Amino acid sequence: MDLDLHHLLMWVSIAAVIEWLFGALWYGVIFKRSWSKLAGFAEGEKPKNAWFGMVVSLVVCFILSFVLAHVLRWAGTNTLTGGMKIGTICWFGFMAPPMLAQHIFENRRANLFAINAAYWLLVMMIGGAILGAFH
Repeated sequence: MDLDLHHLLMWVSIAAVIEWLFGALWYGVIFKRSWSKLAGFAEGEKPKNAWFGMVVSLVVCFILSFVLAHVLRWAGTNTLTGGMKIGTICWFGFMAPPMLAQHIFENRRANLFAINAAYWLLVMMIGGAILGAFH
């Protein structure tokens, strides 16, 4: 079923906001202490320009969801599980390899890679599930 642009943007926006809120939970609650320490922040120190980072993060989630919606359409996927599979494949092929190389070159700890990579994997799965089910 083809969606018109209005419905596409609505579902992309919904997916992006859910992914963004998940990021707040992931980095702000679940892995707050571990991530902050591994990222090099002192105890209680907050990232500079945190609000700008949050706005950029929302925009990034929107772009990611918009592109993922097109990939799902091209793949002919219109189910929740199909969307999750395509999201996982895209993460495995397009996100994890450059993230791993970047972490290695930046001499960052494997634990930080695990936190960041797992977040993006789950974001791709969540976005894929939402967009697959309603696309």
